[in-house]
Order: sequence, then structure tokens, then C-alpha cells
Amino acid sequence: MAVAITPDDQALIDAATALISKRYAVGRHHIAAALRTRSGKIVTGLHLDTYVGRASVCAEAVAVGQAMADGAGPDDPITAIVSVRHPRPTEQHQTVQIVAPCGICREMLRDFAPEARVLLADAEHGLRAYHPSELLPLKYHRQP
Repeated sequence: MAVAITPDDQALIDAATALISKRYAVGRHHIAAALRTRSGKIVTGLHLDTYVGRASVCAEAVAVGQAMADGAGPDDPITAIVSVRHPRPTEQHQTVQIVAPCGICREMLRDFAPEARVLLADAEHGLRAYHPSELLPLKYHRQP
């Protein structure tokens, strides 16, 4: 069930928006992510676009990897994450928007941040937070 956005969540949106506004580059970076750990630490990540699409890395993965490198884990889990997209110069609307994580990132979030709140913009309800399991039901699990 979706839950309302908090002031701390707005701080994440602001951090991701500030990063992509500063670092946006056509054909290089158009998505930024920001996450928060239980201790309150905010970590950001920038999408790495490449000429060979399979080599591109999502902003969510960069942020989660950085958080893990900085000590996030069982003692300081990821509690919330948001992704934002900078519009391309040719688009009519030039406002940074919240976007949903791709399928691969939904899998990653179920593995590394299963209890996190994923912040999304819902046309019917406005800004809401969802758990990764709501975004990716019936996840694949390895057999022991």
C-alpha cells in the first residue's frame, strides 16, 4: 500500500534534483538517484549512459553501490530512494521529474533494500512511496 511522502523524502528529491541539474549532459547523464540510510546519511548516484547500451549503469545502482561501499547494510539499511530525470533539450517541458526505477533496478532494490521506500510520482495520487515488493511482485529467488 502506498504511503505519503515525508519531509525527509523531500530532501531526497531535492538532492537528486540538484545532482542532475548540475551534472546533466546529453548522451552521458540524464538520471540521478538519491537514497537515505537508517542513520540519515544521503547518498547520490548519477546515470552513466554509454554508446553501447548494455554497458550503461543506472543511477540507482551507482547510489546503492556507493552506499554499500560507505557501510550501508544490516546495521544501517537503505530506507528510501528516489530517481529523477532531466528532460532533453528538445522536449517541450523542461522540468526535472521523478521517474520509476527500471526492471533491473527493481530487482536490485529487492535484493539490497527490500524494506526501502521507493518514491514515485503517481498521476492519480501525487507523490507516494512504495516498497520494492510492490513494484516487483513474485520476485525470482535462487534455490538453495
